[in-house]
This record gives sequence, structure tokens and C-alpha cells, in this order.
Amino acid sequence: MFKVFKAFVKKEFYHILRDKRTLLILFGMPIAQVLIFGFAVTNEFNDTKIDVLDYAKDVTSNQLIDHIQSSGHFMVNNRLLSEKEMEDGFKAGASKIVVAIPENFSEDFYAGANPQIQVITDGSDPNNANTLVQYVTQMVNTFKTERSVQGGTPYQIQLSTQMMYNPQLVSSYNFVPGTIALILLIICAMLTSLTIAKENEKGTMEVLLVSPLPPVIIILGKVTPYALLSFGIAVLVVLIGNIVFGVPVLGSFGLLMLMCLLYVITALSLGTLISTKSDTQQKAMMTSLMSLMMPSLILSGFIFPMSSMPQVLQWIGHIIPAKYFIDILKGIMLRGVGMDFLLFEVGVLLLMTLVFLVLTWRNFKIRLE
Repeated sequence: MFKVFKAFVKKEFYHILRDKRTLLILFGMPIAQVLIFGFAVTNEFNDTKIDVLDYAKDVTSNQLIDHIQSSGHFMVNNRLLSEKEMEDGFKAGASKIVVAIPENFSEDFYAGANPQIQVITDGSDPNNANTLVQYVTQMVNTFKTERSVQGGTPYQIQLSTQMMYNPQLVSSYNFVPGTIALILLIICAMLTSLTIAKENEKGTMEVLLVSPLPPVIIILGKVTPYALLSFGIAVLVVLIGNIVFGVPVLGSFGLLMLMCLLYVITALSLGTLISTKSDTQQKAMMTSLMSLMMPSLILSGFIFPMSSMPQVLQWIGHIIPAKYFIDILKGIMLRGVGMDFLLFEVGVLLLMTLVFLVLTWRNFKIRLE
């Protein structure tokens, strides 16, 4: 009996080792998850871009800026000249934190006049904003301490903070836009790929392809119901976020819906691309989970700030459609910006959609041969 059992186990081992997909799940996914979670799931910051509005432009203010950079947590991105530039940076999503140093900073600091430094952050991501303020506060405190030891006098700096767009630091302001992006991605991309893969698996897609209907009509017929349902769900989720959780829509509601429609089309084109590369529903499910769900949840900046991730993971994050859609949602809903501040994100989504459709068309024609 033991010999039979031993031979059976040996056969199963051979079966597992010959199946590349099983090996990928067994060894590839745990290694990838450990590496991604280990590097991405962190609230530490390194080389976070910071803008400086330096009204003083004296030796001490430059020393303070150098001291903040010396921590390795911050890197000066822009030296602003006016509050207008600061507001434009926040509206475009280019600025996450601005340190404003007052005039006569050096004289007031060494005269013990307690100069006030302003730290302004983008409160649409409250956890990120809070952490950034804490890091800056710590660096300003060490700057005061070092100067006090050198001069023998306990110098003081008053620090005031301001959270733009979310002064109450409501967490739903961050989670509602991210949740909308994930829900639309799941419905559009994953379910579309599964539906078409199901037709391939059962062989009914070949029957449709030999029918008088053009392939484009067949694909459009398959994805149109999901597009309409997804758009309706997007409207529903936005209304729930607004009415139940109090997330405002400061920008144009029509523009918001137009952007939702663009993202739905992008996700649908990605779903059809996955379906053309998947023979079975199982393969479509695995591909969707590994290439859509996990990267969109972890690497899009929805939960963990991209600036704290290694450069490689940041590059991967920049090819995820959800990253740009979340930026668009926060821009319209929380910052109230128009299309002129969203041209880059919209252009990237349009380019992605075009690439996905071209690749889908190429793969679909190969299948017809």
C-alpha cells in the first residue's frame, strides 16, 4: 500500500513540476507578493518633492531649506515666487506640500521674535498629509535645537499648518475616489474578460465569428452592456460618496461623468485585450487578478504613497490606468479644477485606450486566422 501511495505522490509531483502555471502560482506569486508588499506597504518617505515659498531669501532661510533636505525625506522641487504659483501647483496635483518662509526670517529668528513658518499640504490624502507635516515639524525642531546650542540662546520658530481641500482630514475624501476606480476596473475589465473567455472556452465564440456579423460588432455587442452598467454604477457611487459620506463635487459634474466614461472605455479595452490572450475563464481570472487588481490596489497611490516606493515600483505605478483616474477624480471632486488642469491625465488615458484597442485588434485578427 505504501509503495502505491509513494508512486501516486511521485506522479503528482511530476504533474505539478511540469505545469508552468502551477509553478508560477506556487513560487512566483508568494515571491512577488513579499517583494511588493515589503517595499510598497510603508509610510516612510524618501525624496518626497517639496515646494518652497521663500519670502526671506536670506542665509538662515536657505540653511533651513538645506536642513530639511538633509534628512533624505524631502527634495526641493520648485522654489515658488507667489501664492498664485502655489495654488496652481496644488490644483494641478503637482504640489503635495509647500513650506512658506516669511520675510525677515533671519532677523526675527535670531532676535527671538518667534517667526511663523507655514506648512501647507494637500489634504485630499489625509494620511499622507499628516505624515508629511510630522516630518517637516521634526526637521524644524532639530534646526531650532542645533542653532540654540551653537548660539547658547533657545531660539523659537512658530509652525502653522494648513490642509488644503480637506481641513477636517476626512478619510472618505481619499477612499471614495479610489474605491470608484477599483469598482469600475473590476466590473469593466475583469467581468468583460471573463465573459469573452467563457465564449472561447465553450466554443461559442467561433460560432459567432463565422456568422455574418463583423468581429467589431460582436465585440461591441459583448462590451456595451458592461459599459452602460458601469457608467450607471459610477453615477451611483459618486452620489453615495456625496450624500452618505459628504465627499464634495466642487468641479463640473458633467466633466466628472465624462471622465468616468473615458475610464470605463479604457477599462473595457483592457478587459477585451486580456480576453484575446485567455483561452479559459481561469486564465482570464488569474491574469486580471495579477495584472489589474493587485497593482491597482497597491501601486496606484490609492492606499500607499507612490513617493515612498522604490523607483521600479513607481515606474510600474505610472502604467496603471487607475493612478490617473484617481488623480482626475480628486482634481474634479476635491480641488474643483477643470479640463485645463487635467490634460496630462486625460491624454495618458486616451493613449492607453488607443494602445489597448490596437493590441486587441491585432490579437483578434490572429485568432480569426
